[in-house]
Amino acid sequence: MFLSVATSNMVATSLAKKDEELAQHQVSMLLFLALACGIGMFLFTKVFGTQVLTAFTGSGNYELISSANTYAQIRGFAWPAVLVGLVAQSASLGMKDSWGPLKALAAASVINGVGDIFLCSVCGYGIAGAAWATMVSQVVAAFMMMQNLSNKGFRAFSFTIPSVRELLQIFEIAAPVFVTMTSKVAFYALLTYSATSMGAITLAAHQVMINVLCMCTVWGEPLSQTAQSFMPELIYGANQNLTKARMLLKSLVIIGAITGLTLGAVGTLVPWLFPSVFTNDQMVIQQMHRVLAPYFSVLVVTPSIHSLEGTLLAGRDLRYLSQSMGVCFSIGTLLLMLLRNKGSLPGCWWVLVLFQWSRFGSALLRLISPTGMLFNKNFNQAEYVEAKAT
Repeated sequence: MFLSVATSNMVATSLAKKDEELAQHQVSMLLFLALACGIGMFLFTKVFGTQVLTAFTGSGNYELISSANTYAQIRGFAWPAVLVGLVAQSASLGMKDSWGPLKALAAASVINGVGDIFLCSVCGYGIAGAAWATMVSQVVAAFMMMQNLSNKGFRAFSFTIPSVRELLQIFEIAAPVFVTMTSKVAFYALLTYSATSMGAITLAAHQVMINVLCMCTVWGEPLSQTAQSFMPELIYGANQNLTKARMLLKSLVIIGAITGLTLGAVGTLVPWLFPSVFTNDQMVIQQMHRVLAPYFSVLVVTPSIHSLEGTLLAGRDLRYLSQSMGVCFSIGTLLLMLLRNKGSLPGCWWVLVLFQWSRFGSALLRLISPTGMLFNKNFNQAEYVEAKAT
């Protein structure tokens, strides 16, 4: 995923500066890295797949491990195509082209669905059939993503080995993004871990609410991608215009707020008024209703967070983004550990509220700072960074 973010960031930045040759070089370089990482993941799956599955499921679940390994080994063939397709998709999005990736994903969904029906229901291949259908759909999607790049005038099937200096440049972008994403995933994992100590009923309620939350928060992702695609041109492109950048951010935050309120209202009403959609156990429903208030608070702010953090990514203020996320994660983890022994699920969810609103506040304060990227034309210039350091 961090390769994907690095791709859209680098391509959007190069095109904002009207340097198409550099954009082509970066795409070729990132495609090579994606292919290399994909081959590495394929080999890892082949060599260590069984051991990893055994560690997750336990050594006694032989049938489960066997079926899961069959699925993983078949899907492993698609790793190179998956990562190459992801980079090609991100490059298209960095060019402000969303139709190409949409067509590829739509075609992949159809192939996967038809393949599942044919291989599983008609041919009776079971889990292996499902794996083959998914693998083929991913390969087709990757090819369509690459073809879309070719149609845009890029040499999509040209791969370039990056130099050490270029690898460091990619690392400078990818590493903070990796830290940020890992912190988010780890915090949600810790939240679930805390719920496991509160009994089966509480854990069941938590699982329902966290899954619905994750399903709803996806709606804010396009705001982040929009910021990453359109902001570079306004912040430090050939046609730099910080006033328009601030107006765009304002629009994205407003859209995020409207989206958040809508998602919050709908997403809260369903488990509140129609909990039987998820479970008929009254004790689980009671626990679900206890976290509705913090659940709503998280849903409301999340789309706006995507807008703000997407802008920070676009402006390459990555060190601040990763550091602020690290602070939020550390404080949130400490509070979760303190509340875990008290058996309070609502308390854990209020920590999640604090985590999300802290992310929102830190990103907003950074972006409205008079010395920030939206007010200082020299924010991204090397000489400005050196002067600031001294």
